Amino acid sequence: MYPVFSRSVMRRFDALRLAFALCIITSASNLQAPLYSALAAKDGVGVGATTVAFACYVFGIIPVLLALNGLSERVGRKPLILAALVLCLVATTLTLVAPGILALGAARFLVGVATALASSVAPGYMYDLFSGGDHRRAANWVTAATSLGFGLGPAVTSLFLLQASSLTPPSFPLYLLAAALAFVLVAGLRDDAARSSLAPLARLPFFPAGSLIFGWAILLAWGTVGLVIAILPSALQKHGLSEWSGFAVLATCSCGVLFQPLARLLPSRIATRIGLLILPVAYALIAWGALHGQFAGVLAGAVLASSACYGFIYLGGLSAVLALGEERRAAASAGFFLMAYFGFILPVMVTGVLVDLWGHQVALFVYGMALTIGVLAVIASLHDEPATAVS
Repeated sequence: MYPVFSRSVMRRFDALRLAFALCIITSASNLQAPLYSALAAKDGVGVGATTVAFACYVFGIIPVLLALNGLSERVGRKPLILAALVLCLVATTLTLVAPGILALGAARFLVGVATALASSVAPGYMYDLFSGGDHRRAANWVTAATSLGFGLGPAVTSLFLLQASSLTPPSFPLYLLAAALAFVLVAGLRDDAARSSLAPLARLPFFPAGSLIFGWAILLAWGTVGLVIAILPSALQKHGLSEWSGFAVLATCSCGVLFQPLARLLPSRIATRIGLLILPVAYALIAWGALHGQFAGVLAGAVLASSACYGFIYLGGLSAVLALGEERRAAASAGFFLMAYFGFILPVMVTGVLVDLWGHQVALFVYGMALTIGVLAVIASLHDEPATAVS
């Protein structure tokens, strides 16, 4: 009895160590988000330049997603998690010692590579640390850890900025300590995955018939997330609220986990439609609150957006794509996330240029119109074909 109990406890502790590392890795991605407008002002650049620096995150992710997604089969999973933590340490150190837009862009590129390395192996590694069982338990742990991380970093930075304005708040050195601890914890994990020097490095994304429409849905969803992270701080700065933007990022990135149990009960197409219907309403609340200095409106819209972006659309779309992919599920999943990451940068960069040209009000209105048209088009294209249950 006791040895079995001990093994169960150790498996859970090992999973907790990996979950902590994943949370720390994703925390690095938005750690500087509340400082975007301050860094732009320091360097004398506009919102467009800030969105380019923001987009460097995806420029780091996509090459790994396309060319190195088979690396774990050559070197194992643990080395990739450790490499990701080292990259996050280097990235955060850059923004600590040389705060500015250039350092921000370089840091986001490094964190993008780190996120891609970690996310490519996290579900399988977590499943093995639990020694098998239900795949959904491992997926739920990974989803919860990463979703919390994306929002936790900026929220902690905002907490410190509310105490004292700084381009290098205490959240940065605090992060370095947490990342070092995560490195030590992961270094002691077992990694029993088979390795082969002949394993292919690249597995190109695959779009099964009928799957592209779900890619467009997640593109629209994550475009809205990117706007909250990259452009919202400069809009809130006009009302003296930029220090609060980290809490909006937390709500947008992390609250969606609360809606995932409901999304799992629905067929994938219905879940995706619900998320798409929520998205324009959520965006309207965010834009209204940002333009009028009503942070409560921003926060309410952020929670709604999270329910769509990381709840209904994310789970519904991914489940449908995996079902359509059949024997090529990994490649189909890569195609889905490729669309998601393009959504994360392209709409944001265009909106950033519009902000510099015509101001926040016009830019946010144009984005809102484009989002609404896109949502209506995707909903109209989601025909009532046999639906897949969300898993």
